[in-house]
Amino acid sequence: MPNGADISTAPSSEIYYPSDEVVANANVPDYMEVREEALKDPVAFWDARAKEFLDWYEPYEQVLDDSNAPFYKWFAGGKTNIVHNALDRHAQSWRKNKLAMIWEGENGDQRMFSYFSLWKAVNRFANILKSMGVQKGDTVTIYMGRVPELPIAMLATVKLGAIHSVVYGGFSEQALANRITDAQSKVLVTCDGAWLRGKTVNLKDIADEAVSRSPVVQKVIVYKRTGQDVEMVPGRDFWWHDLEKLPIASPYCETEVMDAEDPLFILYTSGTTGKPKGVLHTCGGYQVHIATTLKYVFDLKEEDRWWCAADPGWITGHSYIVYAPLILGATSFIYEGAPGYPYPDRWWKMVERYNISILYTAPTAIRALMRFGEAWAERHDLSSLRLLGSVGEPINPEAWRWYYKHIGQEKCPIMDTWWQTETGGFMITPTPVVPLKPGSGTLPFAGVVADVVRANGETCDPNEDGYLVLKQPWPGMARTVWGDPDRYVETYWSEFRDFGWYFTGDSARKDDDGYFWIIGRMDDVIKVSGYRLGTAEIESALVSHAKVAEAACIGVPDELRGNVIHAFCILNAGETGSEDLAQELKQHVRHEVGPIAVPAAIEFVDNLPKTRSGKIMRRLLKAQVLGQPLGDTSTLAG
Repeated sequence: MPNGADISTAPSSEIYYPSDEVVANANVPDYMEVREEALKDPVAFWDARAKEFLDWYEPYEQVLDDSNAPFYKWFAGGKTNIVHNALDRHAQSWRKNKLAMIWEGENGDQRMFSYFSLWKAVNRFANILKSMGVQKGDTVTIYMGRVPELPIAMLATVKLGAIHSVVYGGFSEQALANRITDAQSKVLVTCDGAWLRGKTVNLKDIADEAVSRSPVVQKVIVYKRTGQDVEMVPGRDFWWHDLEKLPIASPYCETEVMDAEDPLFILYTSGTTGKPKGVLHTCGGYQVHIATTLKYVFDLKEEDRWWCAADPGWITGHSYIVYAPLILGATSFIYEGAPGYPYPDRWWKMVERYNISILYTAPTAIRALMRFGEAWAERHDLSSLRLLGSVGEPINPEAWRWYYKHIGQEKCPIMDTWWQTETGGFMITPTPVVPLKPGSGTLPFAGVVADVVRANGETCDPNEDGYLVLKQPWPGMARTVWGDPDRYVETYWSEFRDFGWYFTGDSARKDDDGYFWIIGRMDDVIKVSGYRLGTAEIESALVSHAKVAEAACIGVPDELRGNVIHAFCILNAGETGSEDLAQELKQHVRHEVGPIAVPAAIEFVDNLPKTRSGKIMRRLLKAQVLGQPLGDTSTLAG
């Protein structure tokens, strides 16, 4: 079963009901009734939330403009800036001295920011960016470790009306260069290095190589985290701490007024072609969606300590580390390093130390910690936890039950959320008052219209696998692919063009109760540890090696990581496959794409199954590896 989600082990009859106490204390105790009303008029639901959770410089004139579908517009005519809602208004209110962010470094460093101190830090860096020539509509690429300066750089960029493009710190030189070039970023923000499992990752060296491959960059700002020796190019490279000492770094900076449909950020997600897609989110609808979903799903309250254990460089971090918690005035915890370093109880120690009340993480992390046993968790007082969450891939029922029993101590409902970079926020998810089934994301969120359909558009029968589609627009939806609107239409809206539905790229099924069970990807994208990797990007890296003529990659289910990459390589004439060459190719992929993309196995073959049009039939390779029936081979070239 893709993504390690063996849903057959979680019968529909296994249901966990919320306690009376959980229901009584929920922000929305009548959520199921609210959801039913929202289904009748989703636009009215989102309109009410936009007025409830956000301030607007100028009110919007139209909630949803669908005149140019699928290029929908939300809250048309409204004027806003997400930084106003996330920081400015709190810094001038009673929340100014409330903790906005608590951070712990892998080496034990600790830092805390009140809303007022975070606001000033963002203003200072916004003024620094302004001095570098950053203006409204420009793009800034951010390539950093998991330090507070990453969200500060994001917020500062947006405060100026510029667009940030955050690139995950695990990507390599070429991957970073490709994203810088596509976004046309003249300014790059990075670190000297980052701590991970007790070692330093040399981010500045990678950034230097990327800039050499993408000469569009004019200025590089470097935050000193590890203190390792790095090369600083005069006139191009500047230390963050040096710039902060200059008069330009004033703690006061005016927030740019933005239209609801102005660009907010680009986030690159792997596609089925070699070029990653720059998914574009905009200023108005995105705010409404993420604030609403976090408030409803994780029941966020003033006294909570919220820990989203993702990386800020992915959409989970953008939406639920940086923006939504701040919009709601919450206190967030951020941890720099690896879950099990230096010992498997590192997370549980921090839950106890910081009185964390809500933990939101990925099944990959849960399975990794589960391997060490519950004794590590039992060493610590986890009684502060009241809710748990899961994100990134379907959680297999065994891991769900372990998480519920040993971390949540059988009192914390698990919010299993399905969503995508392109959706902006949660789409299929429970709230604390919804009965739970291990391995199921339960039901579409209020105001979200989802279905599982056949190729002809008919709704599937209960327990029948089909295409997961979204039948109505929603505020957090991506607006386009950066610089390529045709690709946006082709990728997301062409499969069910006649119906006007968004195709998620996932297969799913609904059970007899209407609960959704996500099965996995239907296209050539592999989810490894919850991260989406395009087969084309990995295959291109393999083929760039001098000895490889052609390559194909598939995802193979893995108990720990959800999927691992299995690569097939055809070598150039005269070359012979060996274990040494396989290791060499793995190192080559590590260098070209990043550690997350390294194949677990490389198989040397003489040919690859292809259609008559030349498309590699990866499903046949997958069936072969898993020992499954080959299915329809009618399009296979002779």
